[in-house]
Amino acid sequence: MFVDERIVTLFKRNAHHTITYWSLFFSFGLCIAFLGPTILDLQCQTNSTLSQITWVFFSQQFCLLIGSSVGGVFKRTLFSALSALFVSATIISVIFAIIPLCHNVLVLAIAMAVSGLAMGVIDTIANIQLVTIYQKDSAVFLQALHFFIGFGALVSPLIADPFLSETGCGNHTGNGTEIMHHFRSMLRNSPIAEHSINQSHLPHEGGEEDSNVHYAFWIMALINLPVPIAVLFLMYREQLIPCCPSGNPRLLDKDELAMENQQGAEGPDTEEHGAGGHGDIFSCCQNDNLRGLPVSFFMIHILGGMVLFMTDGIVGAYAGFVYTYGVAPPMSLPHKTAGYLASIFWAAITAGRLLSIPLSYRFRPVRLLMFNLAGAIVTVLMLLIFYTSSTFLFVGTCLCGLFLSSIFPCMLAYTEDILDYQGCATSVLVTSAGMGEMVMQVLVGSIIQTEGSYSFLLCGMIIACIGFILFIGLLLFDRMHRNYLTGTSKKSAMVEEPAAEQNGSTKREQKETESS
Repeated sequence: MFVDERIVTLFKRNAHHTITYWSLFFSFGLCIAFLGPTILDLQCQTNSTLSQITWVFFSQQFCLLIGSSVGGVFKRTLFSALSALFVSATIISVIFAIIPLCHNVLVLAIAMAVSGLAMGVIDTIANIQLVTIYQKDSAVFLQALHFFIGFGALVSPLIADPFLSETGCGNHTGNGTEIMHHFRSMLRNSPIAEHSINQSHLPHEGGEEDSNVHYAFWIMALINLPVPIAVLFLMYREQLIPCCPSGNPRLLDKDELAMENQQGAEGPDTEEHGAGGHGDIFSCCQNDNLRGLPVSFFMIHILGGMVLFMTDGIVGAYAGFVYTYGVAPPMSLPHKTAGYLASIFWAAITAGRLLSIPLSYRFRPVRLLMFNLAGAIVTVLMLLIFYTSSTFLFVGTCLCGLFLSSIFPCMLAYTEDILDYQGCATSVLVTSAGMGEMVMQVLVGSIIQTEGSYSFLLCGMIIACIGFILFIGLLLFDRMHRNYLTGTSKKSAMVEEPAAEQNGSTKREQKETESS
């Protein structure tokens, strides 16, 4: 059998929890991808300039980062975790429903900021809960979890596509900078859109075209509605809703009984220690259990976060600016053809995450990380060498998506395994990845504007090489930390042996005294 029977048994035991968290990440992907293809229609709706409407993206990404940073605080109990997930999923549906009513760009930015907070909470809690459930077997399930982000990101633009207007509206500005050109053209084609882009930066001569995009948002609100219902049903099954007690046994009763039998002799400190393991970043920094830990413990957190800062930054920058690179010299692709590059990139990420599910079972996360990081560097290097080949641009885009797709879940499983699921790796990695995606888009965009389109691939190469160097450093501190743990266990064994001998000699003396 391809999958171990033990993995199947674990999944069956926790299927309700796992499927619920997967559905939440589908909701996450649905929400993160709809802005791109609908940006011109939202510009018409809010009667704003393109430079104003692009701040909506920043508000969502910035609040997503904040939500990821503080989301772990709701993990303290299962009730608080599921309650936060229920509220967040409900907020996403509500935001989808009210977006057509936002006729001011500031109101729209506030709405997207609220959705970003909800997405950040979902991102952190769903990752933490799956790692807590499966621990050393979490790699397979994390790969599947992140596949659903890509799946949602593919579905969202497909829903919006039939309702998009072809010509936009007549309130575009005459700003002809490359970045403005990029936002006007690329955002509508990412991750999937099949509409041709009008490249003129002058106002349209015709009247404003009627937009039916509000139907797309309402459809997405309805599609997302089963997600909070699924979370609410899980709370009902777990007997966490006071007004609706369930007659069925709780899903985790057997597991909790086994843990009680196994940990009963360890005292109340075990629960307290575990509770501090996967909180938000701020509570992790204030955790008293961190005192006295070696430098390698903290460096694993820092280097793991920095690797994802780089790699997720590449994902955000590549998806954001590959269109700009494609239409600029020397590539000079037709605008509609270049519009497919972002779609191919996101499709490759989705396929890569699906492919990584069986691979993560067969190979250790560290091997997959090494292979993916090396593959990303080689691919960007080949893109630099064949910078005039439009065919290899499409091939390289597909390969980049495949190699970058599974780095985040592999890194999460790897670092948590190093730290024996006692650190704050999940919160640190989620926050670092979100920060990298936000910062690198701004940084790479600024460099492209000043240095030209060729700097796009050069930036990608430099960022990928820095990420690989940081990963090598992570491997070194991994070895140091394992040596520290080995030395600590040996010292503990040496302390226990004399104590055992002393107890044995005491018992022998008592027996001799009784016999005499």
